[in-house]
Amino acid sequence: MKTLIYILIVCGIFIGCNSPNTAIQTTKNTSNLTEQDTVRIANDDIEYEIIIIEPGFNTWLLSTAKPEGYYSQEFMETRNYQYVTEWNNRVLQPQKYNTSLYEMRIDYDPGIDYGYEVNYKLYNYFIYFQLTYNQRLAGYVPRI
Repeated sequence: MKTLIYILIVCGIFIGCNSPNTAIQTTKNTSNLTEQDTVRIANDDIEYEIIIIEPGFNTWLLSTAKPEGYYSQEFMETRNYQYVTEWNNRVLQPQKYNTSLYEMRIDYDPGIDYGYEVNYKLYNYFIYFQLTYNQRLAGYVPRI
């Protein structure tokens, strides 16, 4: 089974993995995070999972983000690929970008259909991240 896991912890860390034999460990203390701070999507049919642990994101997603169905999957896939590309460029330039925001590379393959829900949550996390941390990815001004 092919599995892709994205984990965002407190300050927007992504961990990507596409090998089922790869173990992922994080050393950050997340004991003070509550269940409300975690958004998890798991779908065995598409064999991909996204986990977002970010204080405030779940509340923002439910109260502020555009509802599911507002954007097409194609639109979100295009933006997600652009955001991931810029994110990964920033990970490779620690002297220029805040390493507490851009710690880990994201493994996102535009040739894989992650499904609507995964793309929706990832897209909205990028919007939330940009608004919360006053960042601009891929030249777009994030808007809700």
